[in-house]
Amino acid sequence: MSKRISSGPPRGVLDTPIKLGNYSKRGLSLILVTSLMFVVFAVRLVDLQVIRGDELASAALDQRLRTQEIPAQRGTILDTNGTALAITVEARNVTADQSMIEDPTAVGQALSPILGADADILSTRLTGDRRFMYVAKGISPGKWEQISALRLPGIFSETTSRRIYPAGELAANIIGFVGDEGTGLGGYEYAYEKELGGSPGEVTYEGGIGGRAIPTAANVQINAEQGVDIQLTIDSDIQFVAQQVIADAVAKEGAADGTVVVMDPQSGHILALATAPTFDSNDPTMSDQVNLKNRPLTDAFEPGSTSKVMTLAAVINEGAANPYTPIKVPGALKRGDKEFREHLPNETRNLTLTGIMAKSSNNGTILAAERIGGKKLSKYINKFGIGQETGLDFPGENKGFIPEYEDWSPTSFSTIAFGQGLSMNAVQATGVFATIANDGLRVQPSLVSRIIHADGTIQEPEPPTTTRVISRESAKQVRSMLESVVGEGGTATAASIPGYRIGGKTGTAQIVDEMTGEYGRDVVASFIGMAPADNPQLVVAVFISKPKAGRYGGELAAPVFKKVTSYALGALEIPPTGAKAPRLALTFGG
Repeated sequence: MSKRISSGPPRGVLDTPIKLGNYSKRGLSLILVTSLMFVVFAVRLVDLQVIRGDELASAALDQRLRTQEIPAQRGTILDTNGTALAITVEARNVTADQSMIEDPTAVGQALSPILGADADILSTRLTGDRRFMYVAKGISPGKWEQISALRLPGIFSETTSRRIYPAGELAANIIGFVGDEGTGLGGYEYAYEKELGGSPGEVTYEGGIGGRAIPTAANVQINAEQGVDIQLTIDSDIQFVAQQVIADAVAKEGAADGTVVVMDPQSGHILALATAPTFDSNDPTMSDQVNLKNRPLTDAFEPGSTSKVMTLAAVINEGAANPYTPIKVPGALKRGDKEFREHLPNETRNLTLTGIMAKSSNNGTILAAERIGGKKLSKYINKFGIGQETGLDFPGENKGFIPEYEDWSPTSFSTIAFGQGLSMNAVQATGVFATIANDGLRVQPSLVSRIIHADGTIQEPEPPTTTRVISRESAKQVRSMLESVVGEGGTATAASIPGYRIGGKTGTAQIVDEMTGEYGRDVVASFIGMAPADNPQLVVAVFISKPKAGRYGGELAAPVFKKVTSYALGALEIPPTGAKAPRLALTFGG
């Protein structure tokens, strides 16, 4: 009996009929979702590229843009003959991209001997993820070539400049110095920062690795405006000799410091302004702070006997006396509540006005000054420029002090007459003698002779102001009296120079003790003179502060004057006069 074979599934296996999916509906959903996504992307694309395209492109560019300052070429400082005293040379700043440096220790060790820096400190600076940082500033192009040859990953450079002073200490206290950022911090580098520094420019570029510019990208550049050159009145050769001679004198005498001023009395040009101790403008941090200042302008002091020139000039100009006028000078003179004595004990002396100058008599000066009175004396001292700015525009200048006449005490007249109770800086003191040398006409001193712009244009300074202090004839009489100081019987025979007529005045000014407020033993020994005395072309002033090996201006400052003036006369080819100095009587009979 044959079995019947069924073509369907066994009974009970599929009780529920299978429902096949609706492929047409699923496909439609997928299409809708995909289309929606495309729409979203399209909208976003339109938003990014069309609606916000410029904005986003600009933002992206801003992230890549770098703006770098283009430093201006700093102007040169020159002496009167065109010798460069301060110049700017090409230099390099070493930069780093820390993210590119895999082994900071190795890179630091490679850079250390070239930069002269500690390897461990360099390694620490090179470790991190900063994309741009400075490793060293202002190195020479030669050093950068050494570094570049090492091909160190992450080490780059940028062009900059460096200030150098070819003559080192020469005129350093006038020129000053610049800081690490290249801006003036002292002297005329500071005073003329705006003119010397110029105006920096800038360049904006697309930056790549390490901040370097992408060569194919465009950049925008604003050029820097170069600083001007400043030409000083200083003569480098005379300045050098003045610095050497005063430095030797300060060392020899064990003094605190010393100053020399050399001036042309007719133009007011300062040919030398020397001070010791000084410093090297290339490395001012190696010197004491006190030695960075320009003492001839920043320090004021009581002038002592050199101030008698103003007093006796005023007496002569008022017609109250002449070089031959006899005056009996007692050894002691009481004025107010004080008794004034000569610097050496003596009896009454019969001195002419010339003798009072030559012997530097304090009491004789008081008696001569009493012939014109304090009010007139005060007027003359002011006309000589004491207590007023010199006009040199030097930072930190001390303009000195002269009390108002109404504030004078009963003893002020006497002390001011012979050089106490007022103060002045070295340039002002030199200016007093320059006025006498220039026939009684005071000329404002100057240190800057011209400004030279980048295009070659020369800017001359304003003409110096002038003040008629005493008459030409009075000045001539005072000059003849000053020659007696250097002549036989005077206090400064050590200042004489063979072949030249020399006139001048010594000073030994006591210094007030800051602790007690009284005059102590310390002094400023000085001598200020002119040459040739019959036709003065030079005025040279010497000041030695707190000497220990000597005391008087005639023995300490006069020899310095002789050395500096002798050199300057030769350097400037000023011929000897040939004429003999007049011999004026210092004393009178009876």
